[in-house]
Amino acid sequence: MAEQIIKSVPALAHTPKELERQPLVSNERSLGWISDQVAAVIEGKTPSWWWFVFVPSVLLTIVCFSMVAYLMSTGVGVWGLMIPVGWAWDITNFVFWIGIGHAGTLISAILFLLRQRWRTSINRAAEAMTIFAVMCAGIFPLIHIGRIWYGWWLLPLPNANSIWPQFRSPLLWDVFAVSTYFTVSLLFWYMGLIPDIATMRDRAKTRIRQVAYGLFALGWTGSNRHWSNYEKAYLLLAGLSTPLVLSVHSIVSFDFAVSQVPGWHTTIFPPYFVAGAIFSGFGMVLTLLIPLRVLCRLQDLITVRHVELMGKVILATGSIVGYAYGMEFFIAWYSGNPYERFVFMRNRAADPFIFGPLWNVEPAPYWWAYWSMITCNVICPQLFWFKKVRRNMVIVFIISIFVNIGMWFERFVIIVTSLHRDYIPAIWAYFRPTWVDIWQFIGTFGLFMTLFLIFMRYLPMIAISEVKGVTPQADPHHPLGGAKHGGHH
Repeated sequence: MAEQIIKSVPALAHTPKELERQPLVSNERSLGWISDQVAAVIEGKTPSWWWFVFVPSVLLTIVCFSMVAYLMSTGVGVWGLMIPVGWAWDITNFVFWIGIGHAGTLISAILFLLRQRWRTSINRAAEAMTIFAVMCAGIFPLIHIGRIWYGWWLLPLPNANSIWPQFRSPLLWDVFAVSTYFTVSLLFWYMGLIPDIATMRDRAKTRIRQVAYGLFALGWTGSNRHWSNYEKAYLLLAGLSTPLVLSVHSIVSFDFAVSQVPGWHTTIFPPYFVAGAIFSGFGMVLTLLIPLRVLCRLQDLITVRHVELMGKVILATGSIVGYAYGMEFFIAWYSGNPYERFVFMRNRAADPFIFGPLWNVEPAPYWWAYWSMITCNVICPQLFWFKKVRRNMVIVFIISIFVNIGMWFERFVIIVTSLHRDYIPAIWAYFRPTWVDIWQFIGTFGLFMTLFLIFMRYLPMIAISEVKGVTPQADPHHPLGGAKHGGHH
């Protein structure tokens, strides 16, 4: 039937095959099928693979908070921190998790304002990922204080005696930026969920589910007035979220950029950090969604086209990050500052194979971390220039993992290699994480996965109403849409 309609329309019949766009919902699925398939993840029996991932995640979450309790009872000496490396594993992990949280709001807000219809299948999971990543990130600055019970000094308390908080500190700016970002992201995520929660309420078979979903659906009936108010609110929140995407990681970069430490004191940090955050965020979205689209049988909704487009975003942002790495070296050389040159050329890039012998210097202590960063963040994403690579799910999944590893190494390189060799060679030291450092970080992955698995088990992982809006049936001007053909699909 669909082929006959397309053949009857000259504009569609004569489109060259190479210019035809893949549909955002494969196999001409009906609107009812979309609701059933997304709801099946929630309404069906809990699959065995879910328990297989959930139980270790909960155990790692317990490990995470056990390490926090041990730290609080013993002191930050259980970490590998020392002089001169006063920031290390904890701030690296903080910046890493904040970066992971950027893809969700970018997909939801910026791509929504730019009318990118392909965002609809991935925005819900990405938004949830944002919220859980920011929750993981928030742990680290709080425990980095050492005396965690003084964390309330970070709140905007009356400052008559100028004792606390220190409003000139970028660490305090972090508190305001991250808390605002979390609040707006949570509102944006919940606002988008309301129509789908109402769908789950109407489909619910048990009284508990009806009451629970009914409570959070806020009386949604799908009337014209409700949709009108919803779309206005969604647009306003998207407009509010867009500057936050750019400002939050810029402010995180100010932790470093406003200091006088060689390797940190550079004006390229804000855009460089924002591009890196989007880069790592999209990497994590792919890491999560590529297995889930198979496990939850959502291949017709999260299509190869979605993965391919995300690969293009990773290629673009990875190229920007690579440019920033090169620009850092140029700035260090052009400045003529011997300390800047030392940090970049002799303390980061001097490996024992090529650049060390080339500059006739000994290898940098952390050369392995620097070149791991370059390999994962600059070289690996260049494979996305090839269409066959972008459309191969296994290769894309592997590259997405490398992107996440590389972005963690980037934060480690920026923080540790700029600190471990101070102006006084007598206090130079080699930072090594302790078992508490390592298990604290691994435990946050458990917390992240626990929250994400609970989300996907009880809430629609894909925005049902938004995906329906991009199908041909929803377009009255499309041959498959309108009252004539869309009604019986």
